[in-house]
Amino acid sequence: MKKKLTRFDLQRMKTAGEKAVWITAYDYPTAQFAEKAGMDMLLVGDSLGMCVYGYEGTVPVTMDQCICHSEAVRRAAPNTFVIGDMPFLSYQVSVEAAVRNAGRFHKEAGADAIKLEGGIRACPQIKAIADGGMLVMGHIGLTPQSSGQLGGFKAQGRTAETALELIQDARAIQEAGAFALLVEAVPPEVCKIIRNDLRIPVYSIGAGIDGDGQLMICSDVLGIFQAFTPKFVKRYAELGSQIESVFGDYIDDVRQGRFPGEEHTYQMVEGEFAGLLNLLENET
Repeated sequence: MKKKLTRFDLQRMKTAGEKAVWITAYDYPTAQFAEKAGMDMLLVGDSLGMCVYGYEGTVPVTMDQCICHSEAVRRAAPNTFVIGDMPFLSYQVSVEAAVRNAGRFHKEAGADAIKLEGGIRACPQIKAIADGGMLVMGHIGLTPQSSGQLGGFKAQGRTAETALELIQDARAIQEAGAFALLVEAVPPEVCKIIRNDLRIPVYSIGAGIDGDGQLMICSDVLGIFQAFTPKFVKRYAELGSQIESVFGDYIDDVRQGRFPGEEHTYQMVEGEFAGLLNLLENET
């Protein structure tokens, strides 16, 4: 049986130079397949807003939606480290709200940790959640919940000044008590500096190969999400087009009378159909 990792295992992996591999999951089947494949961690990301619900971004996602999907992922992958993603306004309003909502992921969904976006400005929430006995992962760089402030879904830290701000954010997040950090859509050299500078694991999504591990969106990896493909995505399959083709074959089979065939139907016990006809005749 696969052994679920702990924060200490993840820290050991950083020290040993062993990459942690993780992916988003929003439902039972995906999480089940990910655990069987040997994934180190699963993130129930607020990206479910786009990948599951068809929103234009992550802002509309609610706590109840995140909890519901996290519960399903936890049931499917009991031996995998699961991280719940704090949605927009679940932690920004107050420290108290942040602790309460982080606690919901643990109490209601059995999550092992939570993740929230933001640098220095999110540190009071990070500290309070950590002080409450919960594991917190930080998230800097391209932070989708703040995409309006960032001018859209754009790479961050591409100038010396903005890169320095990210490094300062990373240091503050570590000191606030985060057990790990996710860096999104920044130049690889910036991510490398942050990884070397911090004691805690630093993971990359679109931030190059030098992180302590990599995160990808499952819908991107599988080729299911059709709206757009970020530059940093490697599509390992094109399941979207395959699904469309399969559905087309099914439609054609039904309309042409090829499905269901005899092999797809249940048979009455021998002689019972004649008995049924007799019953119907007697009924009239």
